[in-house]
Amino acid sequence: MRTISYNLREHTASGELEALVRDYDVDLLCLQECDASDLPDVVGGLQMATATKENRLGLAMYYRRDRFDMVRADAFSLKKSLHDRVLTPAHERLIGVKFLDLESDHTLVAGSFHAAPLTASNSLRRHQINAAHIELLGMGKSIATLMVGDFNYPFFTQKLSERMNDAGYDLSLSDRSTYTRGMFFRGHFDFATSRGLDIKKVETLPQGASDHLPILVLADYRDGDASEHGKGHDAAPKVTE
Repeated sequence: MRTISYNLREHTASGELEALVRDYDVDLLCLQECDASDLPDVVGGLQMATATKENRLGLAMYYRRDRFDMVRADAFSLKKSLHDRVLTPAHERLIGVKFLDLESDHTLVAGSFHAAPLTASNSLRRHQINAAHIELLGMGKSIATLMVGDFNYPFFTQKLSERMNDAGYDLSLSDRSTYTRGMFFRGHFDFATSRGLDIKKVETLPQGASDHLPILVLADYRDGDASEHGKGHDAAPKVTE
């Protein structure tokens, strides 16, 4: 399964999507900071599954129809930062889609996620990440889950990884940095969390018009249920500060 996640920098990089889907043979395309009203229904043969309706910095997801049947889609509001309250960039910071994988007969829940910016605390972003996992878990227990996006969490990722593992999720960083604006904020901003999947590789793709670089996530289903992996088992992750 081949998934690209890309923060479009306020829709600036939207013209690159057709080439990305074609060049990397993508099954799922997850977007952040897009203008949903300006997105086509089909990109490079991928069908739009869902997109936020009210966000200034929107989220969207596309899927390959010959591989997946879409079962349901939802958008979710998460705990707001001061930035959200003052500038209102995003009412919803997560979209989730439940798919039936026609190639393998597995069920998959996929999420496109955009955490609060660096003006917020890591504590708030951890809260948002855990809350997002709970929302996706609510779309189906013991189902393989992949959440990709802009986590805005370039520092202390080892501690974040330990917390994710305690909750039954793997955190996967890409092979090189994904954000390039300025000298002090380079790092891994865009990555993946997963449950019930083997992440084979997360590759940072060449830079386009965005200050974020797209990532390509290569994943296979893990043998057995998603609930068999990690310390969290079927219990919902706890939202911690």
